[in-house]
Amino acid sequence: MEIGYYASSLSTQQYDAQALLKLIRGHWSAIENGTHYRRDVTFGEDACRTANRNGAAILASLRNLANGIYELQKERKKTTADSLRSWCQQQTFSTLWPLLNR
Repeated sequence: MEIGYYASSLSTQQYDAQALLKLIRGHWSAIENGTHYRRDVTFGEDACRTANRNGAAILASLRNLANGIYELQKERKKTTADSLRSWCQQQTFSTLWPLLNR
């Protein structure tokens, strides 16, 4: 048996236990299939063998930054790239710098 504790602003009058469980599983499924999938598949995060904790944290932050910029560009319809990988391959310092300076 596994017990999980979750905090929510939802009331028990809004959702029953089964509906809450479905919401929780959907939330974690989106994270696992979204951000984590992109970081591992696109950037090969699991294969990275950086032994230094600070270096690993910096690399994770840079991966998250790239993912966030891609999502913003996609949301604003400023990219036609259909995946994070293809978007990253199109970027150079001179194309990213203006995005970071906003």
